[in-house]
Amino acid sequence: YMSKVEQTTTLIAMEYERTKKDLRIALQQEFSENFKEWDAELLSDMTIRFKNPEILFNTGSDKIRFKFKQVLDNFIPRYINIITSQKFKNSIKEIRIEGHTSTFWANAPTALDAYFRNMKLSQARTRSTLEYILKSNITKKNELWLKEKLTANGLSSSRPIIEKKNIINEEASQRVEFRIVTNAEEKLSSIAQSLSKKQ
Repeated sequence: YMSKVEQTTTLIAMEYERTKKDLRIALQQEFSENFKEWDAELLSDMTIRFKNPEILFNTGSDKIRFKFKQVLDNFIPRYINIITSQKFKNSIKEIRIEGHTSTFWANAPTALDAYFRNMKLSQARTRSTLEYILKSNITKKNELWLKEKLTANGLSSSRPIIEKKNIINEEASQRVEFRIVTNAEEKLSSIAQSLSKKQ
C-alpha cells in the first residue's frame, strides 16, 4: 500500500522522466541533421556536446573561433525555442554551459599547476560563450529568463574522456557542453514536505 505522499511523488517522478524523454526527442529531431557538420552529439542525459577543439577555440585562448560563432548563431535560437516552449520551460532549473580541457599544459611545473591553469582557461571560455550568446540579438526576447537559467561552468580536466584501456583522449576532452538540469528534485521534495505536514 502506497501512502498519498508516495503516490504523488511517484506520479511526479514519472512525469519528469517523460518530460526528459520528450525533451531529448525534441532536441534529437531538431538537430540530428546538424550534428555531423558541427561535430556535435546528443548524450543520453540531454547534454549537447560540441567536441571538436578545432572549431571551438584557439589553443590556450578563450577567444571564440569564427566557426564556433557560426555554429552558435545557428544552434542557439533553435535550442532556446525548444527549452522556452510551454512544454518544457517550467521544468528547467538551469542550462549549464560546461567547458572542459585536456590535462596537458605546456611548461606547467606540476600536474596540479596544469589543472589550475586549465581551470582558469575553461572558466574564461565558458564565460566568453555565455557573453557571446547573451550579447547577440538572437536571445533578446528571452534575455531575462536566460540570465536566470544560463550559467558558465569551467571544469578544467576534471571530467576527461576516457577511452579503451583507461587512456585519456586529450583531444576529445577539449569540449563545450550544454547541459540541462531539471528542477524535478526540488519539486519532489517541496511536495513531499507539504504533504507530510498535512498528515
